[in-house]
Amino acid sequence: MAKNIETITWSNTFACGIKIIDDQHKGLVNLVNEMYNHVTGDELQEHQYLKQIVQEAINYVKVHFATEEKIMTATKFSGYAEHKKEHDNFIRTVAKIIKEYNEGKRLTLAVFSKFLKEWILSHIAIMDKEYFDYLNKIASRKSSGKLTITSEDVALFG
Repeated sequence: MAKNIETITWSNTFACGIKIIDDQHKGLVNLVNEMYNHVTGDELQEHQYLKQIVQEAINYVKVHFATEEKIMTATKFSGYAEHKKEHDNFIRTVAKIIKEYNEGKRLTLAVFSKFLKEWILSHIAIMDKEYFDYLNKIASRKSSGKLTITSEDVALFG
C-alpha cells in the first residue's frame, strides 16, 4: 500500500468548536491515518507495529473519553449516561479484540484500523453531534464571535 494515504480527511463537519475536543478528534484521525500508512502486507512488520500502536491508541482514546465526559458532566448534558455507556462499550470491545489477539487470534493492522476508523467516524457524526448541539445551544457568544460556556449558561439549562 502506498505511504501517506489519508483514509480520513478532517473537515469542519466533524468540528464542535471546542478546541480541546476538536484537537483530540484530529489526533484520533491522524492516529488512524498513521495506522493505515503502516499497512504493508508484511505480516511480521505489521505485527510489530500493531503491538506498539495498540496501547498508544487505547491511552489516547481513554484520555479523550475522560475529557468529553468531564465536559458533559460540567455542563449537565442529559445524554451523559448513554454517551458514557458507548465509551465503556468501545473500551470493552477493544480490550476483547486485544485479549483475543494476544491469545493467538489473527488480527491484521488493516482490520483493526478499519474498525477504529468506522467507530470514530460514526461516533463523532452521531453520538458526539448530540452534545455538540447541546453545547452550542447553551453557549454564550462573546463579542469576538467565539462561543464560551459559563456557569450562568449551565445554570440556565441545567
